[in-house]
Amino acid sequence: MTDDEGLDAREAARIRRRDREAAVEARELMRPGMGKVFKQIQDHQRRAAEDEEPQPKRRRQGGPASS
Repeated sequence: MTDDEGLDAREAARIRRRDREAAVEARELMRPGMGKVFKQIQDHQRRAAEDEEPQPKRRRQGGPASS
């Protein structure tokens, strides 16, 4: 976005800060060693998913509840 699009200076600065902060977060994930952390998280989630067995759906007993 540019100032030519009718944004005031404050709004343009806010957008630049937002974009810069998003770029910092993306670079943070690319630090050396973060791949290992990411793999550990994935492995943990995979093990948790494998350990869980789908539970059978419960069927309601009786008819509609009366108040």
